[in-house]
Amino acid sequence: MKFIFDRNTWQEIFGSISKNKTRTIITVIGVLWGIFIYIALSGAAQGMNNGFEKVFKTVSMNSMFVWGQSTSKPYDGFKTGRQMRLKLGDVTTLQNRIPEIQFIAPRIVKGNFGSEPLYTVRGQKSGTYPVNGDFPVYTKIATKKIFDGGRFINDEDIEQARKVCVIGERNLKELYEEDEDPIGSYIRIGNIYFQVIGVHKMATGVSFDSDNAIFIPFSTYRRLYNSGDNVGYLCIAAYDDVDVVQVEKDVKSILKSIHRADPKDERAFGSFNLGEAFGRIMGFSKGMTFMSLIVGIATILAGVIGIGNILLISVKERTKELGVRRALGATPREVRSQIILESVFLTVIAGVMGIILGAGVLSLINNMTKDIDFPYTNPTVPIPYVLGALAIMVVLGTLIGLIPAQRAVSIKPIDALREE
Repeated sequence: MKFIFDRNTWQEIFGSISKNKTRTIITVIGVLWGIFIYIALSGAAQGMNNGFEKVFKTVSMNSMFVWGQSTSKPYDGFKTGRQMRLKLGDVTTLQNRIPEIQFIAPRIVKGNFGSEPLYTVRGQKSGTYPVNGDFPVYTKIATKKIFDGGRFINDEDIEQARKVCVIGERNLKELYEEDEDPIGSYIRIGNIYFQVIGVHKMATGVSFDSDNAIFIPFSTYRRLYNSGDNVGYLCIAAYDDVDVVQVEKDVKSILKSIHRADPKDERAFGSFNLGEAFGRIMGFSKGMTFMSLIVGIATILAGVIGIGNILLISVKERTKELGVRRALGATPREVRSQIILESVFLTVIAGVMGIILGAGVLSLINNMTKDIDFPYTNPTVPIPYVLGALAIMVVLGTLIGLIPAQRAVSIKPIDALREE
């Protein structure tokens, strides 16, 4: 350790480097480029990862939708083309038979999927908006941010079939005056008056609803619009550690059994698996991170080998000098340590410069992507990854330095002094 802090040691190292400036700089750039590629690609992959997590933060990542369609095969006495209609009872059956399901929210809506939106009036202002019949559990799957002073539908609203509603941020702008408090006021949806109990904010990421969607209790919806036990579609969230694709298959299989559809009929029930889509996106991001690791290490290794080569040349050129040092009493350990230290020094300096350059590029990318509508944010590389890369470079620098160091030690003083 004392040898590392010896002034003469560093004078010799810098003297050796200064004799071959161009060759050293070119070789160092190889290592610098390798760590730069690793930092830049890893940071870019992390930025994509962060961006998609931000987009999906308002919804359960392991969620899916299921709805009824028309059968494509005859079955159990029924003809082809029979319409499958989901029922409230399906919710209990699915929850009891599929333990991997965490939440199920039955929904029914006017204004989407081909149905007409409802005409809504307040005072002299009006508009047509989609109206959703929902249960409170829906917010456990798709988060709804409610402005201060308001709330979402609760269990008492469901039990008493209250005529209350939660309006959207756009509804607020189109039906109310600026700075007017909507909480407690009434709006007319169709021919029925509803009291406003909350206003949901516009979602910034993935959202199952538009910013002008109106929410009313499911029980109120079925009573007013005579929908009975019919359900428009199911929002289902599975636990985070389960196979959401298998859950989707199980759900559709059970629904086919309940509604007497052919088990092989793929068109009886439609679905969209958000968890599967998110998994593919995250898989792509992890693939980019792994690729950056492979490319970066390969480039770093090539650069470190280059450092080993210039040190071998340096040892060859310094044969007489090393012979003099050995003749004056320098031990093989001291000679070996100096060459290895020179190798590690060049490797670490190149690595630090590459990290700084990579961090600068990521910062530039972050500033350029702040205001664009693209799932990309905060491209950074975790500190442990950076420290790990530096540790690898120190190890590689040490290992590659052993070759020229052993070459230097193998030089006999008498032979070195004879060399011209």
